[in-house]
Amino acid sequence: MKTEKVKEASNQDSSGQFRKENILYLIIKLFLGKHQNSKFDDLRFWVAKFRIGNTANKEKVKYSVYKIDVFNKNAEDKHMAQQNWSDKISNAAQIGGIETAVMDNGFGRGTRIAWINTGTGLRYKVVIDRAMDIADAFYNQHSLTWLSHSGITFPEPFSSRGIDWLRTFGGGLLTTCGLTHVGGPELDSNGERGLHGPISNSPAEIESIIQPDPIAGKMEMSITGKIKQTSVFGPSLELRRTISGSLGEPFINIHDEVINRGNTVVPHMILYHFNFGWPLVNEGTDIIWEGAWRARDEGGNNKIFQERNNYQKCPAPLEEHSGGGEEAAIIDPISDNFGNYICGLHNQEIGIAVALKLKKKQLPWLTNWQHWGKGEYVTGLEPGTNPPIGQAKARKQNTLLFLSPGERKTYDLNIEVLNNQAQIKNFLKNNNQEN
Repeated sequence: MKTEKVKEASNQDSSGQFRKENILYLIIKLFLGKHQNSKFDDLRFWVAKFRIGNTANKEKVKYSVYKIDVFNKNAEDKHMAQQNWSDKISNAAQIGGIETAVMDNGFGRGTRIAWINTGTGLRYKVVIDRAMDIADAFYNQHSLTWLSHSGITFPEPFSSRGIDWLRTFGGGLLTTCGLTHVGGPELDSNGERGLHGPISNSPAEIESIIQPDPIAGKMEMSITGKIKQTSVFGPSLELRRTISGSLGEPFINIHDEVINRGNTVVPHMILYHFNFGWPLVNEGTDIIWEGAWRARDEGGNNKIFQERNNYQKCPAPLEEHSGGGEEAAIIDPISDNFGNYICGLHNQEIGIAVALKLKKKQLPWLTNWQHWGKGEYVTGLEPGTNPPIGQAKARKQNTLLFLSPGERKTYDLNIEVLNNQAQIKNFLKNNNQEN
């Protein structure tokens, strides 16, 4: 496993002047946007070399170089984005966009949702009444997510004691945990805190929905809302979330701001609980992450997360994971010279990968949850401000964040589906996962 990080370089030299090689870097990067073939590997190396200085060696920069490729548009998506829509469509919804609705049946009756269609095969359901989390997500005919037996349930914002969270945990692509506690239930002198906090059971107040207008050349779309976790006398936190994308591009951008609206200093923890399921997750699917790790639970109960095991390949369903059987690893992910790290999954059989791009400074920890029960077959990738150790332990370790009145923290996440085999190969190669 890689343990060495690439040193970040300054954009200025000792005299404060903008480096000439950065200009060349930008020129070459624009050129690479039009060329995705492997014969340009050496050119990609020189891009990174100019970016981080002439002392870089090839092995160190490769991990960073692939960010240029993995998060470029696929060639077919570029073509779609450049098409002339004039005289060919009557309504932008023919291609994609955002459609809001209210569920009218089952546990989710009365819950507001928004279907977002990128026009590339990637479409997903934002659950407005559940912190604008994301439930279903598909790429073409393939589901990317795991959904629990209950699926979407109506929000219960004041149900946050003990393990109540499990009763309303629908799985889905994303469930947000926090905003003051991430981990198991706790009771101490600072109060009582239920499993993973109440934020995912809180409805959003929608501020805006921006639809694409391809005829006018406007491909961007977004939905923005604010979610409150508040009580008289505090704490009073607000999560302002924007989920955005573009027609013709198979990605999801999430931009979060957590703001202390109260008048006292409050603790803050957040964890993004991404839940992946069949058919993306299947026997032999690669689980992609890189960094130093430790098993969450100490002792002899760790049968998966042992050095001798291939814990980054999905197994068949396990009898021992029936009921509450599970394991998890706490990871200190390796970041590139831009301060980003990438994790994800790759299913060779169906020919797609999902890549999550995250900022190490914002979300320095990653948890890989594995629960291979029969009929509950799921793995989670969970970037967070802390591992899911709880507020009490984070306080004791002096790793607990605090927000002063009016202070805010921002978080940026990118989720992209890769179906271009050159991109997938590069993705695996630079994470030591090449088959």
